[in-house]
Amino acid sequence: MPRVPSDDEGVASIRVSLARSGGTRRPCVRIPEDDELHGRVESGTCESLAMGAGDVTRVVVDREEYYAPVTADSSGRLIRGAFDNRRLARETGEGENRLTEWLDANGREPGDSVVLDVVVSGGLYGLRIPGERVVYEATRGPSSSLADIARDLDG
Repeated sequence: MPRVPSDDEGVASIRVSLARSGGTRRPCVRIPEDDELHGRVESGTCESLAMGAGDVTRVVVDREEYYAPVTADSSGRLIRGAFDNRRLARETGEGENRLTEWLDANGREPGDSVVLDVVVSGGLYGLRIPGERVVYEATRGPSSSLADIARDLDG
């Protein structure tokens, strides 16, 4: 399994903001729209984040890989949580939310920023505190056709 540092030229690093969405008091990660990426990419290149509302994507938080449901509100895409497995990510309200635990442990609140690293576009992303260096295990997820079949079977 290849190890990829966050400062590798193949990793796009995008500064994203934390927001509060809906009635929740917990911070969530605001994902910029693809046409807003220009000017936010701090290193590497990125034309598209390849994640849409309704997707469940893999995200590394505090060096651990989790599953994050991508949702949307009137202002755009959001990641509200990171969970231990894909089932928990789909069943909101179930399991420990590792994203909010990490944000709380690092004193991050709405209005603050974090860095979203694109490790494998459409497959693996990382979240880190600006200025930190992280090394990712660049595993690839199942091909989209296998993921679609699994999604269909899960309902």
